[in-house]
Amino acid sequence: MTAGKLLYASPPAPSPPTDLADEAAWVWMQIKAEARRDAEAEPALASYLYSTIISHSSLDRSLSFHLGNKLCSSTLLSTLLYDIFINAFSTDPELRAATVADLLAARYRDPACVSFSHCLLNYKGFLACQAHRVAHKLWNQSRRPLALALQSRISDVFAVDIHPAARIGKGILFDHATGVVVGETAVIGNNVSILHHVTLGGTGKVGGDRHPKIGDGVLIGAGATILGNVKIGVGAKIGAGSVVLIDVPPQTTAVGNPARLVGGKEQPTKHEGVPGESMDHTSFISEWSDYII
Repeated sequence: MTAGKLLYASPPAPSPPTDLADEAAWVWMQIKAEARRDAEAEPALASYLYSTIISHSSLDRSLSFHLGNKLCSSTLLSTLLYDIFINAFSTDPELRAATVADLLAARYRDPACVSFSHCLLNYKGFLACQAHRVAHKLWNQSRRPLALALQSRISDVFAVDIHPAARIGKGILFDHATGVVVGETAVIGNNVSILHHVTLGGTGKVGGDRHPKIGDGVLIGAGATILGNVKIGVGAKIGAGSVVLIDVPPQTTAVGNPARLVGGKEQPTKHEGVPGESMDHTSFISEWSDYII
């Protein structure tokens, strides 16, 4: 290998069409083309890629097959899980649209995501989120023992623990995802990015509406803990390792333990853009040694 060159650099992500129906078809076409390319380049994976992607006629069938194999156990068979997943995805256009939006989120926000097929096959945050969407649908259909069984398997396999009652939007990136915990009454908006070891939890044993509400376009850094029925405003940033116990206004940044607003409580610094999409963690710090909280 030539010095200074990456063995497998991430190629630039191609631009999808703007029409939603065309977008879904385009993403699936990209996935199948990538799988064929990888099967040719790496024969050891050819059978796996054929059975998981190439042999399927649609993204929902491929995803259902893959999730069934990932989450099965000796008593919860892959064929049963496949039937559960494909029934959910094939009958719910919103679920299918959310899957495509999540694939696009990973491909365009994470420079380590080398292809759509890589996300579909290997990103446990993506897979955990899709399985949760089905568990949430089952929960709302009053099939709660099955929803809770799925939650348990998702936690066992992916190390991501999301209560099936939690509501999650689309365009979600769980980056790395290990140790993410999302409580029962939590709500996550659209185009949100959450890194590993983030907790959206309660503050005690009292029931009711007790978990955080995360607005659209929010970015939550690694290891952050947000507790209680607090609101994180649209486009806010939560710094890595922060502990948030109060509301965070839109387009502001909260950092520290306990978290404080950058710029001060009275006149917090406002930023522009959508942090959940830009993945910009540090632009609020003009000088590392001198910023105000």
